[in-house]
Amino acid sequence: MGAIEVPVLIVGGGGCGLSASVFLSDQGVDHLLVERHPDTSRIPKAHYLNQRTMEIFRRHGIADDVFAEAAPLELFGKVRWQTTLAGDGPMDRRLIHEMDAFGGGTLRESYAKVGPVLPAKLPQMWLEPILRRHAEQRGPGRVLFHHEVTAFSDEGDHVLAEIRDTETGETTTVKAQYLIGADGGRMVGPAVGIRMEGPPSLVNTTTAYFSADLSPWWEEGTLITHFLSPEDPDLSSNLIEMGPSWGKACEQWGLHFAPGPPGRWDTETVIPRIRELLGLPDLEVTVHKVTDWIVHAHLADRYRVGRVLIAGDAAHRQPPAVGLGLNTGIQDVHNLAWKLAAVLSGRAPDSLIDTYEAERRPVGRENVDWATSAAVHHQALMDAIGLGHNVPAGRRGQRLAAYFDPSPLGDTVRTRALEMFHTHRGGCQSLDMEVGFAYEQGAIVPDGSEPPARVPMRDEHRPTSRPGHRLPHAWITRDGERLSTLDLTTPTAFTLITGPQGTPWCEAAEKAAQKFSVPISTVRIGTGAEFADVDGGWEAVRQITDAGALLVRPDQHVAWRATGTGEDPEQILTEVFAALLDR
Repeated sequence: MGAIEVPVLIVGGGGCGLSASVFLSDQGVDHLLVERHPDTSRIPKAHYLNQRTMEIFRRHGIADDVFAEAAPLELFGKVRWQTTLAGDGPMDRRLIHEMDAFGGGTLRESYAKVGPVLPAKLPQMWLEPILRRHAEQRGPGRVLFHHEVTAFSDEGDHVLAEIRDTETGETTTVKAQYLIGADGGRMVGPAVGIRMEGPPSLVNTTTAYFSADLSPWWEEGTLITHFLSPEDPDLSSNLIEMGPSWGKACEQWGLHFAPGPPGRWDTETVIPRIRELLGLPDLEVTVHKVTDWIVHAHLADRYRVGRVLIAGDAAHRQPPAVGLGLNTGIQDVHNLAWKLAAVLSGRAPDSLIDTYEAERRPVGRENVDWATSAAVHHQALMDAIGLGHNVPAGRRGQRLAAYFDPSPLGDTVRTRALEMFHTHRGGCQSLDMEVGFAYEQGAIVPDGSEPPARVPMRDEHRPTSRPGHRLPHAWITRDGERLSTLDLTTPTAFTLITGPQGTPWCEAAEKAAQKFSVPISTVRIGTGAEFADVDGGWEAVRQITDAGALLVRPDQHVAWRATGTGEDPEQILTEVFAALLDR
């Protein structure tokens, strides 16, 4: 038996755990990641990487590699509802509705306005190898697949874990200051008494992952196509490109069938159902895997117990609607990494880590609730047009015929449906859910201002520099180079952003950095400063004067704000850092 001592042990090598490894390496935090499987995911799983996640990947040097393999926005920026993919019947290949989604089409301008990068589509089976490569390059020898935690204990001032090599059976003892459970809730959370709270499991969904050439019939530019069978409610489903090529060149697909009993089909018996649903009786199909999975709406009652922390699916499980699951997990560990670095370096006490739960659990609550609401609403939408899962076969054709009836009454039916479809923007145009989450308590110093009112459907984002919110994006320049304000931040330091008259704040920040042994970079934006606000974009969103200042955390959230000059900048920043670092 060997022994290893590291500051952090990560249990789980999926998208969340691998991201945690990359972020900790960039913080200079030594760690060990163990994953019981021999390799990264072999099924697509989550496939949408939202705008905030791509901003985080951009800051950590991952985004370019993701974009190189991901579908470009013009190839996934729509959601469609139709009857079948092919066929010659009167109700085959009928488009019921389509709408722009997730930054595509007419949404592109509003998404581009609030951030330096756009969303991406890359299923986990293609994303995780990228993350693993980055994790292994930044932490050589610290990413161990084919290893599992067989037992662990919190000893008060450290965690002891037993790790087993699943190939050789060899065991190793690991001593760590903290343990991050990114294992989907399989073992870590239950072992320390963390409970998942929420209603009983919602429904079982069957997914078939298969290869087929659908190029003659596929409508390019679609993220999800919902098929609403005019005959069989069990054939209602959605079809998603899974790459590795995109558009008409796509080779692999994920077909999610309507809720039904687990085990209803296997890799052979599902093939006739795929052909029937798509309207392609002679389609050559290779089924790779059929999975049954339960849709949950659960949130952990705690994110921390002693020196054990959980993130990702171990902390929150929600319906796939809105694509918040994996994104929320990556954003969890982005929040956690800089705090662990501050504590492990001695710059902050252990209590700083308590702010992880204080900040991220409310976001987890909101995202679980929002995804659940969107999923329930989509079901109500299908019921309203007469093609929901609960509408029996005998009535479906009649209802669909009424929808396509060219008569004045048909116009009314379609107009009513259009009103309903428009409300689905909360499920596929919810930009503010992607970038608008904020922290009301935690490692922030509130300034007494009220949060901006959020648009009820979350399809509009209103930038603000209020403490707890993500730093607003604006394009600025330095020596002709175009940068985002988000580029001014670094993963390893606080950033003080001021106007051209903010020199007193910059001088005070230098003294605070020495006093608290905290890295702080200072930048000035405006006329005569090193960064130019060439088009007035920063002035429109900064919400401070030329003499004001924003203190931005390593995770790009505003920690503190002064709208103008303070009477004693040095004293003010001393108090701010004492509060932020609980010192």
